[in-house]
Amino acid sequence: MASANTSNSSIPSFILMGFLSINVATNVFLSFPLCLFYGLSLFGNVLILFIIKSDNQLHTPMFLLISMLAATDLGESLATLPTVLGRLWFDFRNIHFYACLTQLFFIHALALTGSTILMAMAFDRYVAICNPLRYASILHAMITKIGLVALARGICFTIPFPIFLTHLHFCDNKNLYHAFCFHPDVMKLACSDPRVTSTYGVFIVMSFFLDLLCILFSYLRILRTVLAIASKEESIKTFSTCVSHICVVLIFYTPLIGLAGVHRSANDASPFLPVLMGLAYACIPPGINPLIYSMKTKKIWTAIRKHLCVNTRRTLRVTCDAVLERST
Repeated sequence: MASANTSNSSIPSFILMGFLSINVATNVFLSFPLCLFYGLSLFGNVLILFIIKSDNQLHTPMFLLISMLAATDLGESLATLPTVLGRLWFDFRNIHFYACLTQLFFIHALALTGSTILMAMAFDRYVAICNPLRYASILHAMITKIGLVALARGICFTIPFPIFLTHLHFCDNKNLYHAFCFHPDVMKLACSDPRVTSTYGVFIVMSFFLDLLCILFSYLRILRTVLAIASKEESIKTFSTCVSHICVVLIFYTPLIGLAGVHRSANDASPFLPVLMGLAYACIPPGINPLIYSMKTKKIWTAIRKHLCVNTRRTLRVTCDAVLERST
């Protein structure tokens, strides 16, 4: 048993299985949507951050929260992109133990930060609809604190994960299901008793559920207020301001809860499910969220169109000036 159980110092790397259980044709097929989602995430979230920063009319609590979520989504994509695309395109399989812990830390910290921001956005919608006269006084004073609390919560709650994992002993099996490091995936490779880190993982999962319950409670109060509005058209118009946030909440929590459930259940008979759920968790929310807020939020869409028109006119003016100079 002593030879089977080795310490972390003798484990230079884990092996990112990721796509090993899928044939080459499927790898090629998966590369297109993965690249699309990563491209959408990088370009879309940077665009939203730029638009909100450059347009003073968007410097309101709701749009500042959207910019925080965009920054979180961008960080999530940058955390998983190197190993996912490296595994898919270049067959890079090995990841050093401490590099794995670093990636794991950023993935979970950003997920917790994003969950906190989504909860704050539900509170923002609740105050805007249920107590609109106090919206400015409440949210403007709290917006900076919300961002700091979300970041601090993500960091502080995630720090124990790598600390606990460094004290575990690992067997000869170094194969991880995903093309990135995920805490339950790494924890399952331990030969020593993982009850401490496993119990803490359950606590983190329950904190996500608590955030979701707070969001649901906020929307129950919002529905109660909206249904009390006499005019049907006015109630629909009021609730339509929440549609973007509801879509983002569903897209964020569905793959997250699904992935946590897959790792908590017996999944040895179906290795495809954890891989696909992991890809959905890593790629879909950061890639789809910018589309939702760009298309469904009128002010952001108007600001994007305005910047595109200004840049197009400027480009045409420069081109015409250059042509005239050449002709003269």
